[in-house]
Amino acid sequence: MKLFKRLIPWILLAFAFFILPAMADKDLFGFSQFRLNLFGRYFSLAFVALGIDLIWGYTGLLSLGQGIFFSLGGYAIAMHLLLVTKNDFTTGANGLPKFFENYGVDQLPFFWEPFWSFPVSIAAIFIVPSIVAGLVGYLIFRNRIKGVYFSIITQASLMVFYHFFNGQQKLVNGTNGLKTSTTEIFGMQAGSDDAQLLFYRITLILLPFAFLLCKYLTSGRFGDALIGIRDDEPRLRFSGFNPTPFKVIVFVVAGALAGVSGALYTVQSGIVSPQFMSISMSIEMVIWVAVGGRGTLIGPILGAVVVNYLRSLVSEALPEAWLFVQGALFVFVVVLMPDGIYGWFTKGGFRSMLAAFGLAKKTATYPKLDLDESAQSESASA
Repeated sequence: MKLFKRLIPWILLAFAFFILPAMADKDLFGFSQFRLNLFGRYFSLAFVALGIDLIWGYTGLLSLGQGIFFSLGGYAIAMHLLLVTKNDFTTGANGLPKFFENYGVDQLPFFWEPFWSFPVSIAAIFIVPSIVAGLVGYLIFRNRIKGVYFSIITQASLMVFYHFFNGQQKLVNGTNGLKTSTTEIFGMQAGSDDAQLLFYRITLILLPFAFLLCKYLTSGRFGDALIGIRDDEPRLRFSGFNPTPFKVIVFVVAGALAGVSGALYTVQSGIVSPQFMSISMSIEMVIWVAVGGRGTLIGPILGAVVVNYLRSLVSEALPEAWLFVQGALFVFVVVLMPDGIYGWFTKGGFRSMLAAFGLAKKTATYPKLDLDESAQSESASA
């Protein structure tokens, strides 16, 4: 049974990789190419959820600013695609991306130049977010800032980046963002079905590597140190460990994963904009992890896919009801499923849920005294 539970995630991954595209190709059970593209986006969001689980679930650091690194990865790939694509939809008369014409920009800004190169752009997807995360993390952690203050600072940093990008019309098209659906990559239009299927498969190929990286970091002595930081950081310090390098490393890795997530999401959604840095989106990322089950790694992947698919279904039926459903879902999980969906599945299911209503779990090793004849005879003789 334990082996089966361990194999379930890999079985589901194989199903998503081989079966879902075949279903979309034949339009079986109403599962169309549009639905497949949605699932590609959901799986890309699983990367940022993994990073949040790494820093929150294992290290106890609740970051509300992962949208920064998510957006930086998205802008990196979007800038490259806009530069290398030459068509009427994306290129202006001066040979620059078309939006520059709207603001009278005739010369490419200097920081766009490196993104002519595909290898440099791919590296920037995770290196730039990693550098930013490293600088922010080091400044925070070296001053021993933690708990709610850490969350507030990350959210404040998020707002700084949001307003900066929002006001840079001449540099990155400001609030309108950068559109990628009409760009070209690998000889295909990025918004075409063939390109979207390629992005979908790339996402599913990279996801296990991201999972294994997080699994490696949370195992062994490094993983024990992370759990020690989460459960009792002062005691870890008294044991001779300096928590700062551990915190910085996991924050950098989480930033890199968010950057990869943002790049994959951008090419599958067709746009990147400062809205990716909104407070609501970063909070939603935390909700995915909580619903899936923090401290499990598999849970955040499950939460990112399930919550966003549920969002699509509810929004299609009742567009204004999703916020209420999301709030109710979060309360339900916190109260009745504190370990999340995956934790609930692995720790007793409905039996553990009944405990929240005061219905104790039955145990076979200690039967009730009123059913124990020896106990009844002893009480009668007394």
